[in-house]
Amino acid sequence: MIDIYAADEQSEHAIDLDRWVALARGALVDEGVRGLAEVSLIFADEPTIADLNQQFLGKTGPTDVLSFPIDAEPDPSGRVPDAGGSGPGDPPTPEMPQLIGDVVICPAVAARNALEHEVTFDDEVALLVVHGVLHLLGWDHVIDAEAERMEARERELLARHYRSTAP
Repeated sequence: MIDIYAADEQSEHAIDLDRWVALARGALVDEGVRGLAEVSLIFADEPTIADLNQQFLGKTGPTDVLSFPIDAEPDPSGRVPDAGGSGPGDPPTPEMPQLIGDVVICPAVAARNALEHEVTFDDEVALLVVHGVLHLLGWDHVIDAEAERMEARERELLARHYRSTAP
C-alpha cells in the first residue's frame, strides 16, 4: 500500500489533492514501488519554495518543483546479532514502510509555466507531479540522453494516468 500524504499550503490556486495523489500513486506503481511506502506531496507558495530552493540547491528564487528523496540505507537482511531482530519465540516484526521522499510543487510558478508552454494549469501540474515522482525514484535530466529518457517516461505515465481537461 502506497501512502501519499498531500497538503495544500498555498491559497493562490485551487488544488484537487485527490486527483494529484492518484496520479502520483499511479506513477509510483508503474515504476515498481511495492509494499508499504510513503511519499509527501506538498503544494507550497512562492516564498516557501524559494526558501527550499536556496537552502537545498543554493539557487535564488522560486521554482516549479523540488524533490527530496530519502536516501536511507536498507535494513540488513537476516538476523544480525544485537540488532534486536527476531529470534526463537519472538513475534514477527511488523513491516516498516519505505520512506520514498517529498515532492514540493509551487502552483504559482506552474501557472506561469503553463502560459509559457501553452498548456492548461492542470496539464502543467500533472507534469510536475510525475516529474517530481520520477526524481524521487532516481531519474534525472542532467545530460541530454537522460533528459530524453525521462521526458519519454513522463509522457508514458501521463498518457496512462492523467486525463487533460483541456478542450
